Amino acid sequence: MTLKVAQMSDLHYSAGNLQESDRCFSAAVTAAIDSNVDCVIITGDSTDHALDAHAPATRALATQIKRLSDHCPVLMLQGTFSHEPPGFLRLLAMVGGRYPVTVADRIASFALTDRFEPLKEGMDCRLVLHALPTLNKADIASIVEGRVDEAAVHARQIIAGVLERWGPVNSKYRQQGTPSMVLSHGTVLNSISESGVPMAGTDHELGLGSLFAAMADAVALGHIHKQQSWSQDVHGFTQLVAYAGSIGRFHHGEEGDKYWLCWSFADGAVRLGLNATPSRKNVDLIYDGAPDLEDLRKRVSECEGAFVRLRYCIDEESRHNVDRAAIRAILESAADIQIEGKTLTVQRQRAQGISTQPLGEKLATWASVTETPGVEELQHRLELLQASSVDDIVETVLKSRTSTQPTPTAISA
Repeated sequence: MTLKVAQMSDLHYSAGNLQESDRCFSAAVTAAIDSNVDCVIITGDSTDHALDAHAPATRALATQIKRLSDHCPVLMLQGTFSHEPPGFLRLLAMVGGRYPVTVADRIASFALTDRFEPLKEGMDCRLVLHALPTLNKADIASIVEGRVDEAAVHARQIIAGVLERWGPVNSKYRQQGTPSMVLSHGTVLNSISESGVPMAGTDHELGLGSLFAAMADAVALGHIHKQQSWSQDVHGFTQLVAYAGSIGRFHHGEEGDKYWLCWSFADGAVRLGLNATPSRKNVDLIYDGAPDLEDLRKRVSECEGAFVRLRYCIDEESRHNVDRAAIRAILESAADIQIEGKTLTVQRQRAQGISTQPLGEKLATWASVTETPGVEELQHRLELLQASSVDDIVETVLKSRTSTQPTPTAISA
């Protein structure tokens, strides 16, 4: 019998994101219910920042959580504290659905029965889950041996120790035919951000090696907004690690589609299904110099209903040529227009003593300062302008062109 687990992540509900968050999340909720999933996990950052209990974004989020909990058990993982303030998820746990909403805001292990329950020795369950939410260093130090120094690399080593200790537990349950999952919210070293940037810093708390060391069938991650996955075949079974990515497209420059994931466990194996959400359409327009209004008019259909970011780069002496009002008028059919202009400062360099030099030497000094090639030719032309009339200059140029033309070869009859 197949066990289906829906994963949704990084919902980022807020006043500014409400339309995108609710459209994408509600579509994912409907699809998950129609797919008859057995449970749902939300791997952090349900909100974009602290929300009041009566805020429209909070009410909209609670409505969707209740829809899910009327269908199946729901587990919500604590995300980044700046996005999801500690304690906020407890409010959502009180939506009053048919099944309980379980909050994982500390390191803990759960068993899926007809609900999520704390894992106990010898429990008969359908799925084992280990939660590793966003934690501060004091939390980590309180549950594992060792000390968390200021350096983030030590925190990563301690987290790796926690993951490794789950390995024997997961192996034991696998032998009994029960699959296991690890849930976490953080950055995997060398993962890729939604804008295509490798996350290669030393302060990233998760490593693929330590995640695989947990010996879980599946590792469901949140925090990075780009969907991506890794796999490893070891000890006769396949392990999968995956970010669901954000539920919607909240920023310009985000690559790829947005998804909710369906994890399917059957016959000792796990499969990962990607389900696209109706995320918004983004269009990036980039111009070197003032935006070309004629080109914009040709691209109106492409931008209709989209979130448009127009970028241009222009020198400060030409910036008055940019007509922002005209740009907005042309792209009025777009859902949103963001204009980002970068003004290049004109650098002026002093050439000491240039004011006392003859004009020809001034030209040579200017060419040296500005690194302009061909100064000898420029000086020659300047001398012509100073010493000759217009007619003489024209005659000289014509003669030089005539003398450089090849002589026609006679064709014998």
